[in-house]
Amino acid sequence: MGFFSWKTQDTNRSISNRHSDVGTFKVVMHDNAGNTWVEKDYDGYGVFGGKDYYELLAEMNGYTHREDGIRISYNKTMYHPNLTENIHWTWVDRAPMSCPNQGYFYL
Repeated sequence: MGFFSWKTQDTNRSISNRHSDVGTFKVVMHDNAGNTWVEKDYDGYGVFGGKDYYELLAEMNGYTHREDGIRISYNKTMYHPNLTENIHWTWVDRAPMSCPNQGYFYL
């Protein structure tokens, strides 16, 4: 299995993981209820501040398991967690863009 990575929604930066040569930076995951999870050393597997992105995606849409979140992640008509560098971000109903480099495979 490869890494999971996205681009931040406020700065459009690729969320690199700690295994890459690029290094990490603070990323904040937001849900539609105002909760936030802060990650300072992203490992590359979808967990931000102890909360799994796909588990949160499932919960935000009435499901309970991470596998449900992965399965429904490409559905455009659902709520998606937001990923930003700004903790004071106001959640928007828009999915973050996937990072084509998977947060690791940079040229």
